[in-house]
Amino acid sequence: MEVRDLVMRYGATTAVDDLSVTFDTGAITAVLGPNGAGKTTLLETCEGYRRPQSGRVRTLGLDPVRDGRRLLPRLGVMLQSGGAWSGVRAHEMLRHMAALYAHPLDVGMLIERLGLGACGRTPFRRMSGGQQQRLALAMALVGRPELVFVDEPTAGLDPQARRATWELLEEIRRDGVTVVLTTHFMDEAERLADQVFVIDHGRLLAAGSPRELTHEHEQTSLSFQARAGLDLSALSHALHDRFVVAEHPAGSYVVTGPVGPKELATVTSWCSEQEVMPAGLSIGRRTLEDVFLELTGKDLRS
Repeated sequence: MEVRDLVMRYGATTAVDDLSVTFDTGAITAVLGPNGAGKTTLLETCEGYRRPQSGRVRTLGLDPVRDGRRLLPRLGVMLQSGGAWSGVRAHEMLRHMAALYAHPLDVGMLIERLGLGACGRTPFRRMSGGQQQRLALAMALVGRPELVFVDEPTAGLDPQARRATWELLEEIRRDGVTVVLTTHFMDEAERLADQVFVIDHGRLLAAGSPRELTHEHEQTSLSFQARAGLDLSALSHALHDRFVVAEHPAGSYVVTGPVGPKELATVTSWCSEQEVMPAGLSIGRRTLEDVFLELTGKDLRS
């Protein structure tokens, strides 16, 4: 899937601003961004639900609007909510969807894999949010799509259902299906994605694998607890300018920078000089969530 110089506006608001990205075939690509970043508009344009106002979009080599009738049978789309009639029963809806395709997946297998057996006779409106999410994923996959869009696939799921969803997405990726994923769970993107796009205000801020994004300008944090109000000037001087030393909140200390054995020894030696025992001392590497917040900011979005 290829997007070139895409611009989409709603009145005076630019939702997608001259965006160019290429989604790798047979990979899971996570599109990440805060609320209002332009993710939904981008994907709806790739799916053919919106016509590009400027730029070019090709999905499986086709124009998603002009070639929609040829394209749609090859796509699977999981909506964030809805997608089924209010009164329809779960198994009826899934069997109906399967009947629309020439070579659908086995409905019974999907029911078992996604834990939908117990809610088969429950009307959609009476299913829990997690059950509705699992049914929506099954509906997106039942037609054996070449490309599937999944929007917040594990929102509202318990840990067991979340893990089952991850395993199913990884399985279809191994079968050659291309997956485009939106999620607000950074650990989910870090676990599943081969490729990550971070967008905000309709623009691409970063692209790469989770490992590439988290190891670029790699930083390590060393954290520990001790009595509040320690003078950090001597520790900062000993570690030099490559490190940031901070106390926040009171009694919680973090050293950020390329921490290695030498720096660890410096910190413990300083603690000894201060006659404090560093409780809970741990070393952690930068996560995808750290990268996301650095790129998009930490302010709440409406």
